[in-house]
Amino acid sequence: MSKHVVITGANRGIGLALTQQFVNRGDTVTAVCRTPSDALKQLNVNIIEGIDVTDSAGIAALANKLNGKPIDILLNNAGLLEREQLGALNTQTIEAQFRVNAMGPLLVTDALRGNLSDGSKVIMITSRMGSMADNGSGAYYGYRMSKAALNAAGVSLANDLKEAGVAVAMLHPGFVQTEMVNNAGDISAETAAERLIARIDELTLSTTGQFKHSNGESLPW
Repeated sequence: MSKHVVITGANRGIGLALTQQFVNRGDTVTAVCRTPSDALKQLNVNIIEGIDVTDSAGIAALANKLNGKPIDILLNNAGLLEREQLGALNTQTIEAQFRVNAMGPLLVTDALRGNLSDGSKVIMITSRMGSMADNGSGAYYGYRMSKAALNAAGVSLANDLKEAGVAVAMLHPGFVQTEMVNNAGDISAETAAERLIARIDELTLSTTGQFKHSNGESLPW
């Protein structure tokens, strides 16, 4: 049965690949972005552009455009990666990553809570770089901190939305060949999207709140 999937950051990279694969299998996709790419415009999707997930007015506009439209899968994919290290910390980039990577997904989910119902799923595209136990290299302060905060928000959402029948997952896509990492990844965006969709399909209330790699591996907090 066709599902309504809402994807933030859908204009390129993993978001675009996810959009394409959901469309290919017959789902209805609402693609949310600031500026749509040519590739996104070529897909048979409903594009809501001009939305910045860090802007309260933009989030309110998104909620207004989706008012009364049930959402089966809300996929919080929009993200930002900067590269701070000791001796070169930048409070502006650290704060920007918190706003995009942690606060944005939480605020979008809260604003669209009325569109979710029993059986809906909320997905946080996170990173294993948000793991404490898996950090063996340091640096990337804003990204690591913001993704750890996103994971914390996701667990709280899993607890708060469980009674309504809404499952939540924190999913790490892998090291993906996207512009964010200068295409230095070891898997394609298409492969990451395929794996992520498999994890989304298998998500249930009994597994809500888990932190997983797109390959199915459970990740340490």
